[in-house]
Amino acid sequence: QVQVVESGGGLVQAGGSLRLSCAASGSSFTINDMGWYRQAPGEQRGLVATMTSGGSTVYADSVEGRFTLSRDSAKNTVYLQMNSLKPEDTAVYYCKAVVSFGYGRQYQYWGQGTQVTVSS
Repeated sequence: QVQVVESGGGLVQAGGSLRLSCAASGSSFTINDMGWYRQAPGEQRGLVATMTSGGSTVYADSVEGRFTLSRDSAKNTVYLQMNSLKPEDTAVYYCKAVVSFGYGRQYQYWGQGTQVTVSS
């Protein structure tokens, strides 16, 4: 079993910045992919940014150039630096870790979500 814990959400004015953190913990697992998704009221959950174990990063078009995903592999932690925030970035942000145990199948684990609110 893997636990995924997010932190760093909050309220910020448009144009401001926030940094989200996500840490995965457990026993004997390997992280394959880890990243952030978000869900605004009335909308489906969608990709914000994700990073593979090899370090390749994919960003949603809407955040490209404003958000940066980084990781600390030793801590099984990823960080989402969000700059130039817009009201439309308001959502609950969820961290997802895709892991494997040994050489078996992959499993997805989600965090509980953290609210990001950007005021205009």
